[in-house]
Amino acid sequence: QVQLVESGGGLVQAGGSLRLSCAASRGISSINSMGWYRQAPGKRREPVATITTGGSTNYAGSVKGRFTISADNAKNTVYLQMNSLKPEDTAVYYCRAEEKTLAYWGRGTLVTVSS
Repeated sequence: QVQLVESGGGLVQAGGSLRLSCAASRGISSINSMGWYRQAPGKRREPVATITTGGSTNYAGSVKGRFTISADNAKNTVYLQMNSLKPEDTAVYYCRAEEKTLAYWGRGTLVTVSS
């Protein structure tokens, strides 16, 4: 099992930047993939960005070119650098880890982008 704790959310103006962190309770090098998801009020949770053990990344079309996911295996941490933020990026951002057939979620961190 692995516990995930997100941090770095907050209030930012449109056009600003934030960096989210997801700290895992143990090594992430054996985890198949990790990713960031988000859920806006009244909407379904949706994938934002994922990164595999091999370093392959994938992004939702709405954030491509603005967000960057990265992993630091030595720190058991995955990051989401968010630039050029828009009001529509406002959501609770969740970290997810997938290991074999199991998926683990963090509790989320709120990102609010004001116009």
